[in-house]
Amino acid sequence: METIRIAGHGGLELAADIDGPETGAPVVLLHGGGQTRHAWSRAFRTMAGAGYRVLAYDARGHGESAWDPDGDYTTDALVADLRAVIATLGATPALVGASMGGITSLAAIGESDDAVAGALVLVDVAPHIEREGVARIRRFMTARPDGFANLDEVADAVAEYNPSRPRPKDPSGLMRNLRYGDDGRLYWHWDPKIISDRFDEHAAYLDTFEVRMAAAARRVRVPTMLVRGSASNVVSPEGAERLRELIPDARIVDIEGAGHMVAGDRNDAFSQAALDFLDEVGGGARAP
Repeated sequence: METIRIAGHGGLELAADIDGPETGAPVVLLHGGGQTRHAWSRAFRTMAGAGYRVLAYDARGHGESAWDPDGDYTTDALVADLRAVIATLGATPALVGASMGGITSLAAIGESDDAVAGALVLVDVAPHIEREGVARIRRFMTARPDGFANLDEVADAVAEYNPSRPRPKDPSGLMRNLRYGDDGRLYWHWDPKIISDRFDEHAAYLDTFEVRMAAAARRVRVPTMLVRGSASNVVSPEGAERLRELIPDARIVDIEGAGHMVAGDRNDAFSQAALDFLDEVGGGARAP
């Protein structure tokens, strides 16, 4: 695996990991809001090992990517970053986007007249999103503006948000999503400006935003799959069916026992579903 830097929209520096055969079909993994590229770590290794050329990057303001000086974390900026990332690949990739990353991918494909991607995998995100589930995410992201004293406090906060996932015996892995502030306390590894009025656009609180996503979905002409957590409080079964109304050929897969964090909750089932889909729609052959 190689860690690289990519110039995104306006020259903003994005941190990315890339792995897999150089001749493999490219796949770009886009994480959700408040996460980093490491949210895909196990799926990343699985896909690269299956013969795909996999790239996962930190969205602007997240992880090791630069923070926008003007606090521009709009969908338009995220889409422009994605297009800059794709331009470095030399081939049309499949896009796999979770939550915010799925919104970015859907907008990039559905609002473009050129071929942005060859396939789309939406991970627990759709044009119609349950308001209470999204509000819960927002409450989690805004709950600790003063940070954490230690990793145990972080692990407690994560366990409270996602009680169905076992609390890690060793919380040190959480450091991939944290940074030290000048006061020595631990903070989530994203720009606090992300939690602003404009966050509502990303979180799909606004009816006008849902209209935009629905319009984008109607223009999608590439093979599409929605991978939904069966226990998700963000994408309901009705929301999944609405997606199929907008993209009639879309495949919908429910991952049993997974919530909104599908890849983290059930990576084995998620990775298998994604690989089966990408292989079938011509995403590329697996390495022998």
